[in-house]
Amino acid sequence: MRFVAPGPGGSPQRVLIYSHDTFGLGHLRRARAIAHALVAEAPERRVVILSGSPVSHAFRFASGVTCRRLPGVTKLASGEYRSLGAGHHLDEVVATRAALIRHVAERFDPDLFLVDKEPAGFHGEVLPALHRLKARGCRLVLGLRDVLDDPDLLAPEWERKGALAVLPLYDSLWIYGLEQIYAPLDGLALPAGIADRLTYTGYLRREAPEAADGDEAAEEPFLLVTPGGGGDGVELVEAVVRAYEAQPLEHRALVVFGPFFPAAEQAALGARIAAHPRLASLDFDARLERLMRRAAGVVAMGGYNTFCEILSFDRPALILPRVRPRREQLIRARAAARLGLVGVIEPGADDETTRMAEALAALPHRPPPSARPIPGLLDGLPAIRRLAAADAAACVAAE
Repeated sequence: MRFVAPGPGGSPQRVLIYSHDTFGLGHLRRARAIAHALVAEAPERRVVILSGSPVSHAFRFASGVTCRRLPGVTKLASGEYRSLGAGHHLDEVVATRAALIRHVAERFDPDLFLVDKEPAGFHGEVLPALHRLKARGCRLVLGLRDVLDDPDLLAPEWERKGALAVLPLYDSLWIYGLEQIYAPLDGLALPAGIADRLTYTGYLRREAPEAADGDEAAEEPFLLVTPGGGGDGVELVEAVVRAYEAQPLEHRALVVFGPFFPAAEQAALGARIAAHPRLASLDFDARLERLMRRAAGVVAMGGYNTFCEILSFDRPALILPRVRPRREQLIRARAAARLGLVGVIEPGADDETTRMAEALAALPHRPPPSARPIPGLLDGLPAIRRLAAADAAACVAAE
């Protein structure tokens, strides 16, 4: 029997998802996976995603899911932000984004508002909508990835942003991971009662279309090298290319740069890749899942979405985590390596090129993540569907 998610008064549930998207692809891809899971279970649901990603147009969205673009901002290497639009001051862009968020929230009138990662939104832009929707009886949920940052860095950041003071507005906090792997809010002085609102969902399983009959059998095995969005992926790709240049390796490698990979560095690395018989590259593939499912192994930086894909497609993986400006990827990589889910090369390793070449040669022969089964590891999307249905029922009961 098909499930119908009721909103107040018995109408189909309306879900608004906010994804600030100042850097990379992770937030939009997570929001999209959740939105698609919600409408797959209940086609009557309507989901609107508010995203600041400049490449949101490159992604397809399921029937019932709409993506509204917010004016773009980007993070600089210094950690500061600026507008993507020429001639616009950051405060003007934030004001425009806040007004658009408020306008969509009022017109769409959601039953559930899911805010990704930033409790107050980028520079507090989501606060006006939060207060208005709270007054209307909308359920407010903060969704957090498994790792945010080192607690010693996260605590002052959230204090500066006023994030802790915003938490009591939220009815629930969903953490897209498992507590036994990492507890992202440990070490923070949470307001009273917030710990009781936490639910660990498990990681978000990803899907990919099946290959045509015979495609995979005829394909030479390859390693997929993905720096995600690519904005901070130069060191990863450089390490792989240098290893292939230094030593003969059995498996060919396919580098997918990502839409934000710096242009000059991509041109230089692209020329070296084109000159090597065992290397190839793509600029960007919005359906990277298809490539990952076919790969003999994955080389990545260890962002949240890539980690979910590695688990979902059960690929042997080698992680080279980023450590600036956040330690998120390093924390996740260490936790996953401790459980035997992935291999890791941390920054600053001695004789890095030789170690990298050896790790690449061994990668296809690593045990996949499923060799270390963890109960509930990939139960995130079913858990979110159950939680969304419970929130819908709570709205009906409150009427």
